[in-house]
Amino acid sequence: LNVLKGTLTSSTIIILAILFIYRFQGFPRSVFIIDGFLTFIFIGGLRVTIRLFLSEREKGLVSLRQILRFGSQMKPKKLRKRLLIIGAGDSGEKILREIKDNPRLNYEVMGFLDDDPKKRGMKIHGIPVLGPIPKIHNLAFDAEMDEILIALPSASARQMRKILQACEATGLKIRTTPGIGELIDGKVSFKMVREVSFEDLLGREPVNLDTESIGHYLKDRVVLVSGAGGSIGSELCRQVVSFNPRNLVILDKTENNLFHIEMEFRYRYPKLTITPILGDVHNRGFMDRLFATIKPQVVFHAAAFKHVPIVELNPWEGVFNNIIGTKNIVEASYQSGVERFVMISTDKAVRPVSVMGATKRVAEMITSCYASQNNTLTNGAKFVSVRFGNVIGSDGSVIHLFKRQIDRYGPVTITHPEITRYFMTIPESAKLILQAGALGEGGEIFILDIGTPIKIVDMARDLIRRSGFKPDVDIEIKYIGLRPGEKLYEELITEGEGIVRSAHEKIFVLKGKNNYDVNWLKEEIEELVKLALVQDAPGIKSKLKEIVPEYQPYEETKTDSA
Repeated sequence: LNVLKGTLTSSTIIILAILFIYRFQGFPRSVFIIDGFLTFIFIGGLRVTIRLFLSEREKGLVSLRQILRFGSQMKPKKLRKRLLIIGAGDSGEKILREIKDNPRLNYEVMGFLDDDPKKRGMKIHGIPVLGPIPKIHNLAFDAEMDEILIALPSASARQMRKILQACEATGLKIRTTPGIGELIDGKVSFKMVREVSFEDLLGREPVNLDTESIGHYLKDRVVLVSGAGGSIGSELCRQVVSFNPRNLVILDKTENNLFHIEMEFRYRYPKLTITPILGDVHNRGFMDRLFATIKPQVVFHAAAFKHVPIVELNPWEGVFNNIIGTKNIVEASYQSGVERFVMISTDKAVRPVSVMGATKRVAEMITSCYASQNNTLTNGAKFVSVRFGNVIGSDGSVIHLFKRQIDRYGPVTITHPEITRYFMTIPESAKLILQAGALGEGGEIFILDIGTPIKIVDMARDLIRRSGFKPDVDIEIKYIGLRPGEKLYEELITEGEGIVRSAHEKIFVLKGKNNYDVNWLKEEIEELVKLALVQDAPGIKSKLKEIVPEYQPYEETKTDSA
């Protein structure tokens, strides 16, 4: 286009000059057209020739100097892997272009597959669209493919499962491009191509955020994140940074976690004001001094013990961390006048059978108490809770356990063949937490829409197959029975909690009983602390049942089922 513009400009100048000087006498009119055409061809052709020469030389073709130096004794060309790309759209085209331009990528694209009938028979940079995706087995076999690349970043979870089933039948290695939520400004690169992971099957639709409302309560604010070194806490920090807080306070009681997250932020965001704090939320004096010094305006409380069996064996620690820790940070937030407080809860708080779930339910009650109390004040803080299920990729995710077991060639251990869980990705959960914080008016419990529950055994089989093995043939699946505090099915709401839609499509609001008496709850918690101090496990569970009537300890559940 630039060559064409230059040619037209120069031709126009020449024509005008000859017109004014010679009045076109002795100059055939056709010569101007021929001159412009030849100028465009020669200048454009010269540039194309240079580009082709450099491209071919980069691809490893022998130059004249190499021929003169080595003669006919040339090394054989390295055999390239034959690649089949699923998806003849923009992503597939960009991947193909990068493979062609980068000879270091040892791939040769043999064809595309796409279900769009309009693309059938087309060629993209000389590579044909061979047919629809369902014919992948025959096409991959006939063309002797080595690998398959799924270039469909906007594919839904259902589409991905269907495509993966077809791909797995070929027995070839499968790769994929990131989902839309992982891409920035639509850029696609072969560097971003990765192995297919279980996250691809959960749904790849991006979370649409109301950035204006989130920015309104985060921009130029002092934001404190407790449990900032954990999976959810660290991702919350990464999401918060994009809204330009004045100071990001990262609080964690684990030194290594705090060190790693601080180093990451110092490197990635050198202009960010970050304050790392090493401390424990269940130390009330420490929390009061921290809030008096830092004066946070927004608090995300993600610090909690989350492993159900461990908390079940050490219930007093669950009381100290999940209940006392929440009480301390809520009261410190209330007294220091924070603008917004968001407590991260769990689906295990619904009709809990575990100490972990019961303590998180009490944490929700504490948050609701101060929300209702604060509503009587003008310009008061907005205290809300956010409840969601298991997070893929978190430190406690079952995915990590399954992958380690597969690496050791099994067995993959599952507690029960019918056990199901809700799952979502870490970035998705963090974004929705920020959005819930913007929607909250005080006292609500927000529920994140995390789709339908997934059977753990189906997840295990998918991971085994994706690792190149056959379930129950190469790697055994072993059932070991439910662990203490575990349920077969998790729920997101309990009886009496009315659920209504919020302004965001993926967030719901519970409108149940949230106006608990603060004094009554404080007295109950004080008795709970006394039991925790002497490590009275039966007493702790009995007191938790008094506070949370729907709590049914694991021992009772086991007896009833027996």
